[in-house]
This record gives sequence, structure tokens and C-alpha cells, in this order.
Amino acid sequence: MNWNQELDTNGLLCPLPVLKARKNLSLLQPGQVLRLLADDPMAAIDVPHYCTSAGHILLEQSEADGKLFFLIKRA
Repeated sequence: MNWNQELDTNGLLCPLPVLKARKNLSLLQPGQVLRLLADDPMAAIDVPHYCTSAGHILLEQSEADGKLFFLIKRA
């Protein structure tokens, strides 16, 4: 799947990945997709919760070699 913007938050701890994702999503147009990279295990809980509460659509969530990947569609 294609995305419009990528945000690398590797090395940042909760709540920074979500806060940076929120800021970047606010700059996108509705329907555009943000690819978020994170290595904080709490992001696996925090990002889906944020998407639900903010109305964004979590298109994909995956993990490989301790790295988390999210595709978030802006509401």
C-alpha cells in the first residue's frame, strides 16, 4: 500500500510517537495515509487507541525485528 508521508519515531518513548503522529496527521488532507515507524512496545497499544479516539482509520499494524509499522488514514 502507498502512503503520503512517513514518520520515523524509532528511539522515542511513549507518548512521543502518538504526539508526533497526531501533529503529522493534522498536516495531511482527509483520506491521506501516514506510515508510522516505532520501536517502543507501548506504541502497539497507544497508536490503535489514539486512532479510535481521534476517528482515524488504522489500515495496518505489523511488527518485524522489534520494529512496529502502522498505516493510518486521516479522517
